[in-house]
Amino acid sequence: MAEEIIDGYKLVNCMMTGQNSQVWEVVEAASSRHFAMKLLLPEKNSDPDMRRAMIHEANVGKELAHANIIRIHHVGKSAKNPYYVMEYFPAGSLKIRLIRKQYDFIRERIHSILKQCAIGLAYMNASGWVHRDVKPDNMLVNAAGELRIIDFALARRVENPSFLGKMFRRKPTVMGTKSYMSPEQIRGLPLDSRADIYSFGASAYELTTYRPPFRGAHPQDLLQKQIVEKASSPQIYNPELTDEFSALVLKMLAKKREDRPETFHDVLKALNALRVFKNEPVKKEE
Repeated sequence: MAEEIIDGYKLVNCMMTGQNSQVWEVVEAASSRHFAMKLLLPEKNSDPDMRRAMIHEANVGKELAHANIIRIHHVGKSAKNPYYVMEYFPAGSLKIRLIRKQYDFIRERIHSILKQCAIGLAYMNASGWVHRDVKPDNMLVNAAGELRIIDFALARRVENPSFLGKMFRRKPTVMGTKSYMSPEQIRGLPLDSRADIYSFGASAYELTTYRPPFRGAHPQDLLQKQIVEKASSPQIYNPELTDEFSALVLKMLAKKREDRPETFHDVLKALNALRVFKNEPVKKEE
């Protein structure tokens, strides 16, 4: 990275490099506070779509103020080098922990992780947003078990699927991650909180069985399975899961959204009333 300082933020350490962007640990010169900065890769700066996506992601995140959602502090809208600054939360994503086979870490915290994520997504949906890319990659969990939801690049306003809305709305571009997309998202239909509930269900399945609910020989095969194939019980891959948890996961993965829990408040209520693992101690309500 050519610049050492961007708008008063000193770049200290590159934490992550993705296809289109990097996340840096930075220090604000005026306060000496540590933050994280996400900025486009230099070769992507000239792409207007990439710049718009970056600013959109930042603006959505800045609108959402919740303990389980990454906090956005500042948005830099420079045409040359758009970026945003967020809280410094040194933690690996749950996807990285799965890849590294940190199963004990996940198992010990899974009930809390799922509840924190459901609470954060309940807030996001109630604020009028559908995340559209709920997956373990976008869940950060630190050593203390605290969770932050990240990445709002695909977030969209909850759509009204009324007749009038159908007449005048533009058909959205189908975007998302194939292993977690709901059937209605794949079909490009209007989305509400139940699309995120499906993706959350697919994530809960993977976090407790260490494999996604569907695998395909090729991308189109995977999408077709998401639309038509019923998921196998997670107990097939992890017999230690309770009947109640497995039933909830399968309900969240229902093909028809009206068969899923209606909101994340319903998901949270169910999670509070069950154990994930059969040998998990029953916790008394505080």
